Amino acid sequence: MRAQVVQELHHLTLDGSTGEGGGQILRTGLALSMVTGRPLHITRIRAGRPKPGLMRQHLACVQAAVAVCGGQAEGAELGSQTLWFTPSAVRAGDYHFQIATAGSCLLVLQTVLPALMLADGESQVQLSGGTHNPMAPPFDFLERAFAPLVRRLGVGLDLQLQRRGFYPAGGGELVARITPATQALAPMDLLERGPLHNAWGEALVPGLARNIATRELEALGQRLGWTFEAGQLRQPPTRQNEGPGNALIATLEHAHITEVFCQLGERSVSAEQVAKRLVDELRAYQRSTGALGPHLADQWMLPLALAVWRSGRAARYTCTEVTQHTATNAQTIALGLPVQVQITAVERAMQVEIQPAP
Repeated sequence: MRAQVVQELHHLTLDGSTGEGGGQILRTGLALSMVTGRPLHITRIRAGRPKPGLMRQHLACVQAAVAVCGGQAEGAELGSQTLWFTPSAVRAGDYHFQIATAGSCLLVLQTVLPALMLADGESQVQLSGGTHNPMAPPFDFLERAFAPLVRRLGVGLDLQLQRRGFYPAGGGELVARITPATQALAPMDLLERGPLHNAWGEALVPGLARNIATRELEALGQRLGWTFEAGQLRQPPTRQNEGPGNALIATLEHAHITEVFCQLGERSVSAEQVAKRLVDELRAYQRSTGALGPHLADQWMLPLALAVWRSGRAARYTCTEVTQHTATNAQTIALGLPVQVQITAVERAMQVEIQPAP
């Protein structure tokens, strides 16, 4: 009986083993289900990972989606590789979502943000968990690179960090305030990064020896020509009860885009190696003419696709590369929304064009 009802509602079926086979398919699928009202059936969840199926941070995404739209979920349990999700009406409101482990709370925000962008009122989302995690965007990236792009669509998105949370302890806290656009979402092209206006690096070492930050920043400065005197090398103050953890972050403010790059310190990796990894990432961005780096190109695709869908107008952006993660996201979005995503090579960059489906 359930299958018959779901079929009548034109459900969205996703194979979680597609492409990179990770949790992004689940998060994007949940977001698409909420904004379109289409029930979601996803199989082989995270089949491409060493431990497939739902883990705690993925369960938190499902539970957040259920809360935001009053939906129902079957198969929402640890290790499950199959999920049925049936959404109801999205509700603006005050929400608090907590991940018991150091799983990224920013990925939970990524799941519910598209729906709350289109809700009928303002929402506040308080999140607890990891804010600086491996395999997830750090808070600084969302605040400086991602949120300004979302605001250019006409959506209000204010992010406030209350406490950083590093792997494996977690314990971070942040608040997101989301104000839907008063008019239709306004897609825009982003083809050039523009001149570089400002650039700096910062080292976060809460709960660790300060000389780790000094060594990382000195190595960063030697490779990039940045200095403490010019304000290009910084060690921001940490909040009480943060850490232990280490993140080295570089921010490039261009005229049309701000990009943020981050490397997390590890026990077996020297401060100088952390700095080298960050420089390698930054220089790869500088060698290309693409406006967006690989992570921002991935994160930006769904909000822009929503704007294209709602406005009926195409939009484009260039990026340094299209990773398998991004290509998988593009495929998932095209299955869930009436849009087409075209990826082409241009001079020293890639171009992503999102068009309304004919």
